[in-house]
Amino acid sequence: MTLRTTLSQIWNNVQFSLFPQQEEDLGFLSQKHKKLISILELVRIEEFTGRFYIRGVVGRPAKARAALARAFVAKILFKLEFTNQLRELLLSDTQLRRICGWESSRHIPSEATFSRVFNEFSILKIPELAHKALIKDLYEDEIVGHVSKDSTPIEAREKAVKAPKPPQQEKRNKQGRPKKGQAIEKKLTRIERQALGTISLEEMLKELPTHCDCGKKQKPSGHHVVWKGYKLHAAVDDHCVPLAVIVTSASVQDNQVAIPLAIKSDKLVKNFYDLMDANYDVKGIRKHSESLGHVPIVETRPSNAKQKALKIAECRSRKAANWAPAEAIRYKERGKSERFNALFKDHYGGRLVRYRGHRKASCHLMFGVLSLAALLLLDLVK
Repeated sequence: MTLRTTLSQIWNNVQFSLFPQQEEDLGFLSQKHKKLISILELVRIEEFTGRFYIRGVVGRPAKARAALARAFVAKILFKLEFTNQLRELLLSDTQLRRICGWESSRHIPSEATFSRVFNEFSILKIPELAHKALIKDLYEDEIVGHVSKDSTPIEAREKAVKAPKPPQQEKRNKQGRPKKGQAIEKKLTRIERQALGTISLEEMLKELPTHCDCGKKQKPSGHHVVWKGYKLHAAVDDHCVPLAVIVTSASVQDNQVAIPLAIKSDKLVKNFYDLMDANYDVKGIRKHSESLGHVPIVETRPSNAKQKALKIAECRSRKAANWAPAEAIRYKERGKSERFNALFKDHYGGRLVRYRGHRKASCHLMFGVLSLAALLLLDLVK
């Protein structure tokens, strides 16, 4: 069964069965309420919260984790910054409260319970598991044309961690060539170790810095942007749907995450082309892409003034001749990753990170990624 056929069946069930039933039970539903119902019906996040229920444990019973998970999805969709705003909205909005799973306002837990359960969700990575299952189930029999990789700054309200000083290298006693037969140990870079395939994906992710620090990024206009917080790296398909996401420190370069991101997305989706900008112009990244059976299309980075002049002259010649190679035409599809970044930051929590620490910030961001992915997938059949 194809992706569009599966989504069409889900959307028809939501539009012609679920919406009328909910309006009969709850009354008038706004467009945001209907969007929330569509997201929850597609992602089924309650299936990933059952592990919290432990039978035979003496003490106070746990609150309904499924309803709390739905509420955190609603928090993203309704653009709420703080947990107390979410709780107040649930107390006043009957439709939203019942969509999440609470029949009465008396059943809504305290703000402390919301915070404690969110911490549990962040430990078990509930939204990340739901997103992974969603992509794996829907793209199981699909082949994607292009997968674009890019990153976007994520500002956070916490103190930046100072970068540790690099260890001092031992000075050699004698300068010049080494003696005959003397072996010099050459340390591999992070990208070279990733490209060798000797370390697993989990080990690659552990090596990436995840603390809050300051980052700097150059815009296409040439201006630099400086921010404090994190960086979200995403691999998206031709429909802007995020296939894999990794959150790192703000100072991590984009090319350091290219190979782990490629491995993470390749486990879920098969594609033909990998589209990347000049920040990923590294030999090891190209070879790794080819080893996965993909065709890497990477914008070249001039290493000196002569190469830069040749690149500018070539672009002018192509424009004058009104001609472009096939790789340049395909590279235009990389704009889908920039559109994803804009949608995510403007409407799905990318600018509203109020949690401290990488674990909680990542959980908040993944709730936004999950919501946006669900709506983009449903847009394919609306």
